[in-house]
Amino acid sequence: MFHVNPKMVYLRHYFIARNINKNLKEDELNLEDYFISQFKNRYIGDDGAFIDGFVYSKDAFFQNIHFKTEWMNYYQIAQKAMLINISDAIAMNAKPKYALLSVAMPKNMTKKNMQELAAGFKDTAQKYNIKIIGGDTISNTKLDITITIISKTTKPLLRKGINSRDLLAYTGHLGSSLKDLKKLLGLGKLHKKSKFVNINLREKFVNKTFRHLKAGMDISDGLFSDLGKMSSINKIGFRFYKKIPKSVGCSGEEYEMLVAFSPKDKKAMFRRAKQSRTRLTVFASASRKKYINRCKAHHF
Repeated sequence: MFHVNPKMVYLRHYFIARNINKNLKEDELNLEDYFISQFKNRYIGDDGAFIDGFVYSKDAFFQNIHFKTEWMNYYQIAQKAMLINISDAIAMNAKPKYALLSVAMPKNMTKKNMQELAAGFKDTAQKYNIKIIGGDTISNTKLDITITIISKTTKPLLRKGINSRDLLAYTGHLGSSLKDLKKLLGLGKLHKKSKFVNINLREKFVNKTFRHLKAGMDISDGLFSDLGKMSSINKIGFRFYKKIPKSVGCSGEEYEMLVAFSPKDKKAMFRRAKQSRTRLTVFASASRKKYINRCKAHHF
């Protein structure tokens, strides 16, 4: 199922930024949008597709594109693959119920590696009360994982619904994921609590604040790129209250929440964010000003 929030392809993004991939032409960088446009319908455009009370979402997690096995053990790889998919459900105010796994494994994986991978899938699923109901496994030259999450909700949080002068905010801190990626690429080591490995999803925040939210999505491609999606679907621009550096605004795979709400609900939002122990930063308001994404395209 296509949706316009596929997760940030970190290595490709980094290599493009450093002009390492010499064969990639500038006019090819928006091919993702073109490809998705071939399947346009009313279900495509959010973190998942909302159909008759269910949310269907799918994301890929591929070796040497999203991760390297030198960076994470097999348990952590499976755990992160699950969490980035569960994030889509939480971002839409949905309860994840079922998961379908597709795992392509290299022939040099040992039974111990497979046990660790399976444990990561099972433990993460159990934490969120998800049943793994099937999928597919094939032989491959590297470890590639694709997961489908089926969730339930009666009141989905969508990306559309922002009006002029509504406030835009994000949860937590942004920028550390890209910083840690660069550290890994430089052969450095991460802190055990690094967001690159240990993702903190914001289900409590969404539950507490949902009644006040106009729109929302998870920050997976970076704040500036995901604002571009909000801008396009709502036909709005943004007036920023402070300058946000590209090192923060272009940092993908943060999995924080990007939300919009009415100015009259600002106090209630901060009160409820505090109840869920979530840092909330208001950084802009919706306006008629044209929005320009300051980050380079990175999927194609």
